[in-house]
Amino acid sequence: MTRLYPAAPAPLLCTLAVLFKTSLAVNHVPMLLWSTRSSQWNPDTALHEGHVVSAQELTGLLQPVFTQNSRNLILFLQDTLSVEDFTYLTESYGSKNPFQNVQEILQSSPSSLVLPAVDCKATRYLLSFLQESGDWKLTNVTDLNVSQLEVDTSKSNLLVVQLQPLVSVLNEISTLEAIAENDKIIGRLTMDLQERGIHFSVIYTAMKPSRITRRTDVVGELRRQLMATEEEDSLSYSPLNVTTGNNTCILFYASNFSLKANSSVFIDLTNATFVTQNVDISSSECSDINTTLSLKYTNPVNGISSLEIRFLMANKFYGGSARNWSTLDSVEIVQDGEKFARFNVSVISAPAEYSFHCQLVGTSNLYPTRLIPSNNEAKNWDVFISRLQLQGFNIENNQFSYASDCTGFFSPGIWMGLVTSVVLLWILAYGIHMIMQLTTNSRFDDPKGPALSVPQTE
Repeated sequence: MTRLYPAAPAPLLCTLAVLFKTSLAVNHVPMLLWSTRSSQWNPDTALHEGHVVSAQELTGLLQPVFTQNSRNLILFLQDTLSVEDFTYLTESYGSKNPFQNVQEILQSSPSSLVLPAVDCKATRYLLSFLQESGDWKLTNVTDLNVSQLEVDTSKSNLLVVQLQPLVSVLNEISTLEAIAENDKIIGRLTMDLQERGIHFSVIYTAMKPSRITRRTDVVGELRRQLMATEEEDSLSYSPLNVTTGNNTCILFYASNFSLKANSSVFIDLTNATFVTQNVDISSSECSDINTTLSLKYTNPVNGISSLEIRFLMANKFYGGSARNWSTLDSVEIVQDGEKFARFNVSVISAPAEYSFHCQLVGTSNLYPTRLIPSNNEAKNWDVFISRLQLQGFNIENNQFSYASDCTGFFSPGIWMGLVTSVVLLWILAYGIHMIMQLTTNSRFDDPKGPALSVPQTE
C-alpha cells in the first residue's frame, strides 16, 4: 500500500519525550494535527517547552484549516489522552508501539503539527467552535468498523469520529490494546481518503488527560475521588438533570458512558448524554420511594433505531441503621422497543441524603462494581461507565450532595496486606513457641572430678 504524498520533514512523536518532564500537569491534553496539503503550519511557533496552548492560541493555529479551498476536516476524539502515553506505554512494552500508524502518518504528511499541551478548556468546546467556524456538513461516524467514509467533495465536511474509550484503567494491557485499536482506526480511515485522492486535515486529541505517568499511578487512579470535593475545572461538562416543576429530582454524571452490543457494535453515549444532550428524559419518574432515570436515544448507531437505558433506584428504611438508604437496584436496556435486557447491580448504596459515586461500573469482571446479567438478552451487552455519580433523592440547590463511594472498604491491596501480616505473625509465633521448648542441661562436668554419667532414662 503506497501513499500519495512523499515523506517530508515533520515533527515526530519522539519530540514528545523531550517535553515529557514539563507536561505533568493534569489540566491539558496533547493535540496532533496533520494535513495532505503542504505548508499548513510552522511547527516552531508552538513547540515551546512547558507552554500550554490556550483557547485563543488554538483558534489561530486552526485558521489554516478554514482557509483551504476544499475543506475536509476529520476530528478523532478520544475520552482521555496524555503526552505521557506516547512515551510511557511505548517504552513499557518494548516492540509493541500502540501509536505506530499515527507516527507513520505524521512522518509522511506534507504538513503536521504536534502540540504537547493544549488547555482542556479549549478542547472541551472544540467541536462547538469548529461547527461555528464554517458551513460544515457534520457527520458523526459511529461505526468504527467502517472501512470507507462517505465524503461529498462538493461540500465542506466535518467528520467526527468518537474513538472507543480507554475504560480499563485497572489493566494496562487492556489500555494498550484499546489505544492500539484506535490507532488502527485512524490509520484505516485516513489511508482510505488518501487512496481516493481526497484532500483533508486531521485533528487527534482528547477531552481529558489520562493521568498515566508511571506504573504505580494505575493503582492510584482507583483512589476515592468524590465529585463533591473535586475542583470545578475537573468536570468536562455539567451533569444531566431531570426536573419536576422547578425542582431537580435526578442528577446523573459519568466521564465515560458507552455500550457494546453483541461484542461488535460499539455505542458511545457520553457526548449525546452530557455535551449535546441529544437524549429524551421525558419518561423518567421521580417519587420519594422509587425513582427511574430513563435515557432514550434515536438512531445511536447504524442498525439500532432506538435505545432506552433505565436506572431504577429505591429509597427504603432499614431498621438496622435506623435510617433511609437509597440503592441502585437494576439497570435495564431496551433496544428498538422489543429486546429487553436487565442487569442486577452490586454494592451501590448510600444514605438517602447522599449521592452515589463509583469509579468504574460495568459488566467486566475487572470492575469493582458489576452489572450482573439477569436474563439471556443481557448477556449480549457490555456496559462501561467511568466515574459514575448518581442521585435520585433529596437533591438541594440543583447540586450533588456529599458522595458516598461505592468502592468496598477492603481493597485487594488491603486484603493482601492483611494476609501477609497474618502469615508473618504465624511464623513469628511458631518460632517463639519452638524457642520456648528448648531445654538446657541441669548437670555439668567437673574437670577435676570423675566424668559425669547421665542415665538414658534422664
